[in-house]
Amino acid sequence: MTHPQPTPAPVLSCFTLTVTDHVAHLVLSRPEAMNTMHPLFWRELDQALAHLHQGGQARALVISSTGKHFSAGMALETFGGAIAMDDQSPEGRAAIFDLLTDMQATFTRLENLRIPVIAAIQGGCIGGAVDMVTAACIRYATQDAFFCIQEINIGMVADVGTLQRLPKLIPMGLVKELAYTGRRLGAERAQAVGLVNEVFGTQEAMLAAALACAREIAAKPPVAIWGTKQAVHYARDHSVEDSLRQMGWLQGAIWSNRHVGESVAAMKQKRAGEYPALAPLMRFSDCG
Repeated sequence: MTHPQPTPAPVLSCFTLTVTDHVAHLVLSRPEAMNTMHPLFWRELDQALAHLHQGGQARALVISSTGKHFSAGMALETFGGAIAMDDQSPEGRAAIFDLLTDMQATFTRLENLRIPVIAAIQGGCIGGAVDMVTAACIRYATQDAFFCIQEINIGMVADVGTLQRLPKLIPMGLVKELAYTGRRLGAERAQAVGLVNEVFGTQEAMLAAALACAREIAAKPPVAIWGTKQAVHYARDHSVEDSLRQMGWLQGAIWSNRHVGESVAAMKQKRAGEYPALAPLMRFSDCG
C-alpha cells in the first residue's frame, strides 16, 4: 500500500507555520490587532491544524504569539451579526448551535491532533484564547501572563471549551470564581494550581524552553507518543477500570519490538534514536 502524498502547506495571513527537525511552530502573527480571533483566524487555524494532522512530518507542535499579548480573544466587531445572533426564532437559535459547533470543532482539533501541543503564552490570554490553550497538552507562560474568562464581562457564557476543559485542569472552585467574576488569573497562581507547567522571566526564555521540550518529544518514537496521548486523554474521561482495558487494546495495537530495541540501544550508545514517522492520512477528497 502506498501512502498518500502530503498536501501543500496552507497560505496563512494570521499565522506563520514552519516545521524544523520534526517540530512544527505555529505563530499568531497579528500583534497590531492583539492577535484577536476573527473569522479568517478561525479558518486558517483549522486549515493549519488539518495540514499537520494529515501529514506525518511534525512530531510536536509549539503554538506561540507575537507582541504584548498572546491573544485578546474574539474580535467582536468583525463577527458583527454573529454576536447579535437571532434569538427570536427556532431557526435562528438552531444557527447559534451550528455556529458554535463549528468553532468548538476547531479547538477540538488541537486536543485531537496526533502530536502533542505546547502553548507558549505571554501577556493576556483572554476569552477565546483561554478556550484555545486549555486544549493544549502543555502550557508555558511568562511572568506577565494572565488568563481571563472575559465572556462573563460582556454578558455571555464562555462557549468554545473553557468551561468544559478548565475543570479538568484546575480546582472547580477556582473555575467558578474565574467564570463568575471575569477576574484575571496571574501566571504564578496559574502555575501553583496546575494550569501552567512553568513560568519564565522573558518571552524569549519561554519560547526556547517550549521548543526544547518539543524537540525532546520529537526524539521519541512517534507512534509511542501518539499512543501515550490517546491513553492520557481516555483516562481523563473514563474510569480506571475502563482506561486499563483500553490500555491493553492500545498497547496490543501499537507495540513494536523494533522501537523498544532502538530506544534502548540509542540510550546505551548516547545517540538519537531513528524511528518511522506517523503515516500520512488519506483525505476522502483524495479518493477516487
